[in-house]
Amino acid sequence: MDVLLVRPKPEKETIGLQHVMNCEPLELEYLVSNVPEELRSKVRVQIIDMILEKESYESILIRLRPALVVFTGYITHVGIIKTMCSMAKNRVPGLLTGVGGVHAEVVAEDFEAAEIDFVYSRNGIDGFNETLRGMLANKKVAEIKAALEEMGERKLSFSYRHPDRTAVSKYRHGYYYMFHSPCALIKTSFGCPYHCSFCFCKEITGGAYFTREIDDVVDELAAIAEEEIYIVDDDFLFSEARIRKFLRLLKKQGIEKKFLVYGRADFVASHEDLLRDFKEQGLQAVIVGLESMRARDLELYNKKTDKAMNEKAVKVLQALGIELYATLIIPTDFVREDFKELTAWLRKLDVRFVNLQPLTPLPGTGIFEQYSDRLLYPRERYEMWDMAHVILKPEHMGIRAFYWEIVKAYYRIIMRPKHLLALIIRYGIKDNLKMLLGSSAVSLQYIKKIKRGY
Repeated sequence: MDVLLVRPKPEKETIGLQHVMNCEPLELEYLVSNVPEELRSKVRVQIIDMILEKESYESILIRLRPALVVFTGYITHVGIIKTMCSMAKNRVPGLLTGVGGVHAEVVAEDFEAAEIDFVYSRNGIDGFNETLRGMLANKKVAEIKAALEEMGERKLSFSYRHPDRTAVSKYRHGYYYMFHSPCALIKTSFGCPYHCSFCFCKEITGGAYFTREIDDVVDELAAIAEEEIYIVDDDFLFSEARIRKFLRLLKKQGIEKKFLVYGRADFVASHEDLLRDFKEQGLQAVIVGLESMRARDLELYNKKTDKAMNEKAVKVLQALGIELYATLIIPTDFVREDFKELTAWLRKLDVRFVNLQPLTPLPGTGIFEQYSDRLLYPRERYEMWDMAHVILKPEHMGIRAFYWEIVKAYYRIIMRPKHLLALIIRYGIKDNLKMLLGSSAVSLQYIKKIKRGY
């Protein structure tokens, strides 16, 4: 029985970070590696990454005629996944379809459609395997669905085999994050220990937070071929004791990698010595959600940080020579002076990488209902929920003007001659040209928004 695991290419309308990053589909690699031994001789599971795949999706369907196609995706992929499910059923009579991933786990109802047979809203690996067992036993779709419902609540533990990275061997050369190339992913914890109001991450595990054993993490890390490692925990910089153990085991096993991680400003600001030690063992960059310089915004977002803490975190990373990828949220009440003030603050701090996200109350988060009457687009315009589109009507500016201020801020912060020179010295001309092309593609999408407006 042939089974396809598909990562779709984003809709053209989506303003995509795929222009400057494209990471491996780790969740699909976990599905491949965790097919039970008793089923392995009966099913052939393949990953199709449509972001990098050269053959058309339709051609693959006709050539392989799979019995089951399972998709992964975010909210921006809901529409395209439904379209691809319909095509699969039309091209291969009797084929079944399924959808998993973080959006399916939090907002499963978005995938309730005639063309989708199974939605893995919890325990996706176990649910996928139960589907395989049911299909091999010739059970009806309703019977398999009933079995999935009986599987119980979400697991708050992790006892699965390491992901099968060989399942994407043909694509691995194309996986990167900014200047980290080629780049592999590893996940060491699930959920987030904090409760920021806008954040989708905590909803995936129902507010719970749990971690893998560090010994097991390091064992997995030792088997990864890539030198560049992106630790995709929602917050890897949380427990000093856990990080210390991680560093000890890296040294003990002689593992030398380069790391990109997520971390909060308060942790960075108060753990300079730890980060110095981490830097000596490969820490290259930290993604930090500064979110805002305004106290009222940070309070609204429930960040539990402040402007001074953000500034100290920036200075700590700069002093250690660790790259900062800063993310900020642009509220709907911004006027031109707010953009100027924010830009001046980031320039004064000498921040050279920034992601400016218009406030986006994602469905499934605690703030969605609070803003649901202010949406510029119907809830079902899934491709627009990319954290880059202006989803909420600006309070004091036109939509075109709001987009234009975002674009200007990007260029005034990032495209400074001294930053460009420093990047060329650190990363070389080739990688910088690649990033320039990618950022230009994003800029072009923004310019189209400015031209079209709403």
